[in-house]
This record gives sequence, structure tokens and C-alpha cells, in this order.
Amino acid sequence: MSQKELQRVAVISSCVKGELACARAASLLDLTPRHVKRLKSRLRQGGEAALAHANRGRPSHRRLPQRVRDRIVQLARTTYAGFNDHHLCEKLVETEGFSLGRETLRRLLRSAGIGSPRKRRAPTHRQRRLPRAREGEMLLLDASLHRWLEDRGPQLTLLGFLDDATGKVLVAEFFPTEDARGYFRLLHSLLRGFGIPISFYGDRHSVFVRNDDHWSIEEQLAGRREPTQFGRALDQLGVTYIAAQSPQAKGRIERLWGTFQDRLTSELRLAGANDRDTANQVLRRFLPDHNRRFGRTPRDAQKAWRPAPENLDRICCFQHERSVSNDNVVQWDGRRFQIPPQPRRFSFAGAKVQLFESLEGKVSIYYADTKLHLDGG
Repeated sequence: MSQKELQRVAVISSCVKGELACARAASLLDLTPRHVKRLKSRLRQGGEAALAHANRGRPSHRRLPQRVRDRIVQLARTTYAGFNDHHLCEKLVETEGFSLGRETLRRLLRSAGIGSPRKRRAPTHRQRRLPRAREGEMLLLDASLHRWLEDRGPQLTLLGFLDDATGKVLVAEFFPTEDARGYFRLLHSLLRGFGIPISFYGDRHSVFVRNDDHWSIEEQLAGRREPTQFGRALDQLGVTYIAAQSPQAKGRIERLWGTFQDRLTSELRLAGANDRDTANQVLRRFLPDHNRRFGRTPRDAQKAWRPAPENLDRICCFQHERSVSNDNVVQWDGRRFQIPPQPRRFSFAGAKVQLFESLEGKVSIYYADTKLHLDGG
């Protein structure tokens, strides 16, 4: 008998002996006096064993049929192998049509010898900073290098932007490596789809901030260092970049990657994704479902997005300043670009021009707002 049942036996025995009134016993056991009288009668007729629960040892009428239990175990070992308990429960209910709870599934899996794929959970992080109040007020950006395709394909890097107020992943995509071109692609999609946020919060990767100690002569004369290509784009947009000093400081997006490495990896395995294109297709289906399950309502319903400018192709790109040679040629990256005759100026020899390389590799040359050359890439 359980400790609760042993306590009940002791109290009811005192009532039978006349040592305790039924009203007092009912108060101690949190029962009604009428039910205490029933228990006294059971104790007199059947002894202490009569006070045990009548359904003890009997299978529950809500127990899953054996064929259903066998089918669930089979799916957990084959189709959904490697899924965590919560994720597997969602799939069984939404995709396979079963009706069961996560705790029921957990007991069934453990009794069948199927353990949790997560051997050790990360320690609980004490969250001190409140999320931002408005959507678009601060976005966390980061990359996760992981064997997303396991042994089926190449190692990929997942880049993503997480809204701090809602906990939703606004844009994300798989790339071969973490580089400025990938972040520019995400920034372009973000600006087109949502607008300009107030700030970004990320690490001190060389894509975002300058980590070298070299100062050019121009930087020394100006008293400030030139930003990175991505930093220059944020300056043009008027977006503040906040550089974290440690991985723990950006714990929200780090925990997001932990969730993705569990759930998204299982979804990629389920879909049989084996290259970057199919992985991105699965990711596009995965993000809305993830945001629906894990997103939250911001404290302030007013959004902080600002409208994006029209000339995004001159912002989300690689920009370089070059001097024009005497024969009106601009040299860059081992290539030579001839400036054709212009109606308003005879020659651009010695002029400082801006060279823009688009994300598709096309090169255009501008003098102020005048386009001098366009190369198809």
C-alpha cells in the first residue's frame, strides 16, 4: 500500500476504536464524513486490504489497444527514428492520426526500450533580460554549422534572423559556409518582406565587425575605421549593430539552434533531403510550423519596422572605391572595366568611382549617382 493509503488505514482504525470522531477524521483525510463512515464499514468487513483502491491491478479502460501500441513502437523505430518524444508525439497525432499524450508516449517508448535521443539536456539558463517589447525592435542573427543532412549529403551552415520580441524566425537559409554573401541574401529578403529593424544583435564575427588591428592612412586621418561590407550596409539603413561579448550573451538564438538541430534534423531525415536545395525546401515548410508552435505575442502590438528603400541592390551588395586610370579603365579583382564615353564629361581619369558587385556577380560602376558601366557578370 502507498503512504497515503497507510495514513488512511491509521486514521480510519482510530475511528473504529472510538478514538477519533468521524468529522475530525474527514478533516484530516480531506474527505466527507459520509465517506469516512463507508471506509469504517469496509475496514470492519474486509480488513486493511479493503481500503486499497478497487481498480488496483486491473488494466485501465483507456489503455491503448495492443495493436496500436505495437504500431507506435514500429513507427518510432523506423519512420520517425531519432525524433524526440515531444516531436514524435506531434507527428503521431497530426500525421498518423493517433490520439495520445506525450507522457503516455514516453512511458510506452521507455517500456519498449527506446530511449530519448537527447542524452543530456543543456542546463537551465537564467534569463535576466526581458525580450524587446515590439516586433522589429531587435533581431538576433547567427549561424549554425552542423551535420544537418547527417551522412546523406554535405555539411551545411544554417543562417537565420530571430525576432527578439516574438521569438519567431523571420528568415533562414542553408549555405555552404558562413559568409557576407549569405547574410546579404537574408538581409535582402528581410527588407523586402518586413522592412528595416531598429537593431541587430550578434557576435563579433568578421562579417559584422572589424577584428584586425590594421589602420589604413585614410582611416588614421579620418579618426575612424571603415566598417565591414555588412556593417556599411547597416549604416546606410540606419540600423544599430550590437556585438555580444560571449556566446552566453546571445543565449536565445543559441537555444534556437539546439531546437533546430533536434527537430529540423529529424524533418530533413524524414524527407530524405540529401543536398542544399532540398534542405532549403524542407526548411521553408518547417519555419511556419515552428513559428506557430514556439512564437509568442509581443508586449506591445505596435511594430517597429521602417519602410525599406527602393535601391536595395546598391545596399545589399559589395561596394568598393576605385580610381579611374588615364585610359578610363577601372581595375578590380584582376578584371578591367572600360568606361564608355559619357555625354556630360569628356574623361574620368583620376576620378574616384564606386564599384558595386551584386549578389549575382554583376558589376556596376557609379560616379555619384551616374551609372558609368554595367557588366553582366
